[in-house]
Amino acid sequence: MINAPKGLPVRPTTDRSKESLFNIIENNFNIDDFVVLDIFSGTGNIAYEFCSRNAAHIDAVDVSEKCIAFIKETKLKLKMESLHPLKKDAFAYLKNCTTKYDIIFADAPYANKQIIEIPRLVADKLLLKETGWLIVEHETHLDLSTEKGYFDKRVYGQSAFSFFKHFSIISSH
Repeated sequence: MINAPKGLPVRPTTDRSKESLFNIIENNFNIDDFVVLDIFSGTGNIAYEFCSRNAAHIDAVDVSEKCIAFIKETKLKLKMESLHPLKKDAFAYLKNCTTKYDIIFADAPYANKQIIEIPRLVADKLLLKETGWLIVEHETHLDLSTEKGYFDKRVYGQSAFSFFKHFSIISSH
């Protein structure tokens, strides 16, 4: 059990919704050799789950120095070699990223009105591999179904996950 220190600026994904999320992921993918991005990583909760399921490389991005320090400490303690904590603004990271991911998990603060930009940034920058998914955790009332690549929404209490697939840009000549 990983216990984060008090005072971190986080709202961790609940155990129930996290278990459901990973059931969905594992029913659709073999996580081994996956390259994962966990933005707004917070305590690193989701990143650790991917580590425990043998993902090959996990980038955990958060703007909070305290959160990144905790993730680094946990990485060392649990010998999570595939975990790479990065102290960066999530939106700046997405705008400048050149890595293609199998899974991008985004759990921005619910009050952050820029959440709706995440699917667009990921799509515009082509950050997903061909079979990749973007998963955005958000308040249940937020509707992201009109965004490119959207294919599902699962609700767990006050939280929801919206799922997006990679899509190809089709050019008409």
